[in-house]
This record gives sequence, structure tokens and C-alpha cells, in this order.
Amino acid sequence: MMTVAQSSSVLHVEDVSKIYRMGEVPVTALKNVSLDFYSGELVVLLGASGSGKSTLLNIIGGLDVPSEGKLTFRGKDLTAASEAELTTFRRRSIGFVFQFYNLISSLTALENVQLVTEIAEAPMPAEEALRLVGLGDRMNHFPAQLSGGEQQRVAIARAVAKRPELLLCDEPTGALDYVTGKLVLEVIERVNRELGTTTLVITHNVSIAGMADRVITLRSGQIAEDRRNVTKLSPSELSW
Repeated sequence: MMTVAQSSSVLHVEDVSKIYRMGEVPVTALKNVSLDFYSGELVVLLGASGSGKSTLLNIIGGLDVPSEGKLTFRGKDLTAASEAELTTFRRRSIGFVFQFYNLISSLTALENVQLVTEIAEAPMPAEEALRLVGLGDRMNHFPAQLSGGEQQRVAIARAVAKRPELLLCDEPTGALDYVTGKLVLEVIERVNRELGTTTLVITHNVSIAGMADRVITLRSGQIAEDRRNVTKLSPSELSW
């Protein structure tokens, strides 16, 4: 029986493979991956370095294209999309959070978020996005005046301000210490819960899987496991 989270597929991945060429040598990063991602769920994508998880995230986010297979977003075939259509897809539907924050040092936290709200179709106010991530009192600070965790929260605010349907987080705690990392995970969980944003978190940290609705494990470019958590933990309950 489908749960509420499973009732609406946002993104369908069908037999996707990705092959790179290192000189004359083909390197398979993904092999025949098929997945569905559902409305409102929080998915943790686990895998060691080289397992293909970042490649999959880049393909899902329209930053890369598969060598074989098909991606369908809300019924639209992304593998048949032009570069202009992929740019529109990324701009309207995808929020990215990476390990490194990529903030503009000469702009305040508020101005960094406003860069996105100025080009989005129906954004939330930048101030509201910063309050959502707990930075209502730090809006006018520059990145150099913020801690690593605060900078990552600005990056999350920037990603969610355009109200994306998919929030893609690639090792969002990778550059942070344990305590700060958990605070950032709490922000990601809050965005997922309060906004209903379908959220994918890539990590090599197995302990983070406890906060997910669903855990997908990649190994050597293939799906090794796809399971739903019977008990979902809050980020504050995680330990590693």
C-alpha cells in the first residue's frame, strides 16, 4: 500500500547509465539505475566515494545528462530537453546545496539570497527564507562574519527561497563539525517538513540515514538497497 509520501511521483529515473571516457578507457559511473522520488519525502542517498551518488544527483538536477536511460519530471521527458529547457528546469524547480557554500563574499547574507529571489518566478521573501533557517538576526552580516554553519544555512536559505520542488543536498555537512552539522541537518529537516519540499541528501555518513523517510544505497554505480525507515529519527537524535 502506498503511503501519503508515495502517492505522487515527482521524478522518475528509468534505466539511467552514465559513462565517462578517460582517454580511450570508458568508466561507468552509473549502470541501469531506476528510481522514483515522491512528493514531500526526505531521501538519504548513501555511498562511498566513487559509488556514483554525486553523478546521479547532477543528472537529477539537470547539471549533467545520462549516457543512456530516461528522466521524467512531472511527466516531462528531461532527456529530450534542450539546454535552454534544462536551464529553466534548474532555475524553477531545483534548489542546490553543496558541501562548500559558494556565497559571494562582498554581499550580505540577505543580498546573497536576494540574488535568487530576483530571478525566481514566485519566490518567498529573502528575509522569510533566512528566518526559516534561523538567521533572522544575521541578515546584514557578510560571509566572513558568519561561522561555517551559518554560511551553510545561508546557502540553504538561498536554495529554498525560490520554492523549488526538489532540494538536492550534496554532502551538506561535509565541511562542518559534529555539532554544527547536526544544526544544518535540523534546518534541512525543517524545510522538508514545513514546506513539503522533496529533499535528497547525499552523504557517505551512514548515521545520517536515520533522519530519512527512505534510504537508497549506491555501490559501484548501481542501487544496492532501497528501503523505507520504520522509525524516523530527528537530527538531534543522530550520533556519529
